Amino acid sequence: MTEEAERNSGKWAALGLLAFALVLSMTTWFSASAVVPQLRAEWSLSDSSAAWLTIAVQLGFVCGAVVSSVLNVSDIISPRRVILAGAVGAASANALFGFSGGAEFGVPLRFLTGFFLAGVYPPSLKLIATWFVRGRGVALGILVGAITVGSATPHFVNGLGGLDWGVVIFATSALTLLGGFIAGFVVKDGPHPFPRAVFDPRQAGALFTNRGVRLASFGYFGHMWELYAMWAWFLVFFSDALAEVGTPSGSTAAYATFAVIGIGGVGCWVGGIMGDRWGRTNTTALMMAVSGLCALFIGLLFGGPAWLILVVGLVWGFTVIADSAQFSTMCTELADQAYVGTVLTLQLALGFTLTVATIWLIPVLETLVGWQWAFAILVPGPLFGLLAMLRLKSLPEAEKIAGGKG
Repeated sequence: MTEEAERNSGKWAALGLLAFALVLSMTTWFSASAVVPQLRAEWSLSDSSAAWLTIAVQLGFVCGAVVSSVLNVSDIISPRRVILAGAVGAASANALFGFSGGAEFGVPLRFLTGFFLAGVYPPSLKLIATWFVRGRGVALGILVGAITVGSATPHFVNGLGGLDWGVVIFATSALTLLGGFIAGFVVKDGPHPFPRAVFDPRQAGALFTNRGVRLASFGYFGHMWELYAMWAWFLVFFSDALAEVGTPSGSTAAYATFAVIGIGGVGCWVGGIMGDRWGRTNTTALMMAVSGLCALFIGLLFGGPAWLILVVGLVWGFTVIADSAQFSTMCTELADQAYVGTVLTLQLALGFTLTVATIWLIPVLETLVGWQWAFAILVPGPLFGLLAMLRLKSLPEAEKIAGGKG
């Protein structure tokens, strides 16, 4: 085997291992959201308290990511070590949630889970980028797809039925711990390392001063305005849609939610292929246009055939995440190469800050205007992101993206 063939073999092995590790590690993200129906009964949760079980994770992630970016953690410390530490912390906080006994202690523990997951997600993107120069969009797409499948897995576990909610929580903690050990001890650094960084908290500001990075981040922010609210509330929406037509939910809603979120894993892979071959600005603009239309129209199907809602949900689930990795890939191409980890982490932090607003707004709007229009509040996000991508495509910075494809 030639040296180049060995290197190619090594990069795909590293990608496969890291993707598997992320599928396992990210299961704790939605572990509590997946068992909300059971917790509502056992803990007498209000809609607001149920929302905070998800919002707390987002806020924790934001705080963890801001701390990491200001301290340049992902650029000074080996990403593999950061991922391992983050996974151990997230698994521990999630396991303690199983003993919390109510929202009073449960919400802070969900915050800690998100805080530590900020040490898993962003460093993984930088780590795999050291293995890929060509095909980086596909590689990051596969990683984000793995994160997507990991986020969907608790819904599948819960759909099996007959499992105590604590079993779901403890099982996801064990999976996260295993994923951290794989990333920390089995995956290696790639042959294309980024330049060594020194501590410089001012580098976080490049997100605003670098025009290309700024526009790529604007696209990401529009995407995030939509994404997590859809993921967090589709289970409740589909359960209510089944009840509206007199169909018992049972495990159907959980399996449907797993499918709608999980299909995004395929979407990320396809988005990566399209981004590398057709251009990242074109790909992200198209995906946001389709997902925005789904957000606008899916509510109008409420009370209609469940199969039709599921079909639109699958299209939405595919497109709503297919662009995500391409925004991160653009940052690796446009940012100062010594501080890619810092910029990536801050981009994610600000994007996840936006998700708090929409996760909170959806149940409020559902009460005011019903499911028919609740998801419409998400439409401005992808529209804003689409306009940012069209602007970036027209600028000289686009020559640095996807080998000149923009």
